[in-house]
Amino acid sequence: MKMRYTLLVIILISVVILSMSISSTSQSVDNKYEQARLRMVEIQIERRGIRDESVLRAMRSVPRHLFVPSNLIRSAYTDQPLPIGHNQTISQPYIVAYMTEALHLKKEDKVLEIGTGSGYQAAVLAEIADSVYTIEIVEPLAKSAQKKLDKLGYKNIFCKAGDGYLGWPEAAPFDAIIITAAPPRIPTPLIEQLKEGGRMILPVGEWYQELVLITKRDGKITKKKLLPVRFVPMTGEIQNQENTK
Repeated sequence: MKMRYTLLVIILISVVILSMSISSTSQSVDNKYEQARLRMVEIQIERRGIRDESVLRAMRSVPRHLFVPSNLIRSAYTDQPLPIGHNQTISQPYIVAYMTEALHLKKEDKVLEIGTGSGYQAAVLAEIADSVYTIEIVEPLAKSAQKKLDKLGYKNIFCKAGDGYLGWPEAAPFDAIIITAAPPRIPTPLIEQLKEGGRMILPVGEWYQELVLITKRDGKITKKKLLPVRFVPMTGEIQNQENTK
């Protein structure tokens, strides 16, 4: 009986030690990624002119390494886009921050994102705005992104698979719209779903693309060209329309 009791105590102590070791290792890994994320924001984003504190705070908070394929985790905080499968990419961190800042988001804003991809940009937006509606035309990516975002506890992100060209009419109008794939021209349905006084940012073009900021006032839009970029092309209905011209 005494031997059994001693054996039980030894087993319990071993379990506690193992649990403490696993916890310590997990904390060490989390700390490593947190430090990499803070360096990313300081070097790649702040030093390049991003000043909006809500954007900087969001970029410091969202764990980008959880939105990239496991074989690319070591590159999660580098200054580059990364492939996520299905011929899609997760955008360069600086571009994510730049596009987000350009929208001048407020905490009560409702945002539409076209091109969910990995879900990373949606998470950054959700750290700032009241709600984010995000559409992904590649169904497996939409499902994967929704799973990640749910696991991370985002209750203000609504994701669906569909053609982003058509927008999300039943949730419109939106204070801001962000498009993370390049159409050859600005999609009319999205202009219609933009609220009066709203802002839209998107890459426009085919071989040569420019990031364009759109504002809507008195039913009319104004366009401001920001910088040359390179995004994957927008697919779906807009391609069909181009092919029938």
